[in-house]
Amino acid sequence: MEDEGSSGTLYGEPDAIDKGLEIRDRVAGEGVQVSSGLADPVPADAPEVLRVEDLTVAFPTEDGLVKAVRGVSYALKEREVLGIVGESGSGKSVSSMAVMGLLPKSARITGKVSFRGQDVLSMSARQRRGLRGKRIAMIFQDPMTALNPVYTVGFQLAEAVLSHELMPKKQALARAEEMLALVGIPQPKTRLDSYPHEFSGGMRQRAMIAMAVINNPDVIIADEPTTALDVTVQAQILEKLIEVKDAVNAAIVLITHDLGVVAGMAHRTLVMYAGRPVELGSTDEIFYRTRMPYTAGLLGSIPSAGDTGRLRPIKGAPPSLISLPPGCPFSPRCPVATDICTKEEPPLAPTDDPDHLAACHHWDRLAATDDPTRFFREGPGTETVAGAAGAPVGGIA
Repeated sequence: MEDEGSSGTLYGEPDAIDKGLEIRDRVAGEGVQVSSGLADPVPADAPEVLRVEDLTVAFPTEDGLVKAVRGVSYALKEREVLGIVGESGSGKSVSSMAVMGLLPKSARITGKVSFRGQDVLSMSARQRRGLRGKRIAMIFQDPMTALNPVYTVGFQLAEAVLSHELMPKKQALARAEEMLALVGIPQPKTRLDSYPHEFSGGMRQRAMIAMAVINNPDVIIADEPTTALDVTVQAQILEKLIEVKDAVNAAIVLITHDLGVVAGMAHRTLVMYAGRPVELGSTDEIFYRTRMPYTAGLLGSIPSAGDTGRLRPIKGAPPSLISLPPGCPFSPRCPVATDICTKEEPPLAPTDDPDHLAACHHWDRLAATDDPTRFFREGPGTETVAGAAGAPVGGIA
């Protein structure tokens, strides 16, 4: 099998860890720059390839209607990387599965998804099949279950080509070999005849990346592509994903719960909570000038090599998507919540930067401090918000 390096430890030396650990060190106050060289700037006049507007997804169940996605909106330009982060159950994967048209028929989907001006949600099943895998591709979370165990890797890669193009199978296998070489798998011609279980975890994920880009898509949706990999292999996969993106000129929607991954790859970041977007802006804005307490809590919970005290998690759990609380869904866990937060759900609106959006009644309070994570360290009641309706009601001990 491929030698992918020794398994990295989460708190190793800087020269032995991936780009993602740089943001963990920066959040701890060690001054490491957020943006790495992995994500080149996107030209301001770059054409838009994907636009999602007010996307909602609900699933009827015996217990009630599960509102999995509520009002997700974003736009994606050519060669841009958009990171979508949030806790498990926040709606990250469901929103992207809706874009791909992979949700069950029972799903109730509203809103608009446009790919190069075409309305994807109104397309027929046949039209979507022509789009899926050809123009919009997806890298799934677990390659061991996404790959068919009874077919060779080469057969499955060639099948992805033959599903969209008429060509001899020999030519499709030649393209599959080319893609395996592109993603860094050694002896690609020999590996075409290997089965998924004969690949290591990192190699299987590379094969999934090869399958996603084999038809030169315009958009790649990567659903937590490094979840099951150790830190060293994670770095290799992320760097290879960026290399492949540039090779085929694709844009990427990167779904993850790892803020370090987003810090090293994404141009812009969308933070989701309880099925809806709660903050959207450039990655530097999100990490350096967060305007949403939930994002501040995520950043404050990241450990670093120099930490000697207890970790600072966001206490509590996300609300049930069947019976959401009134007002802001984060208010029961928020250290700056006031009475208005329990009564009115704030819209996703511009803050002090018109391109930086946040769904928070008190984003100005976070803007007034250099370190918004301190609210989670100091707990509730440290101060009141000028003009707020009532004293703080939620909090972190």
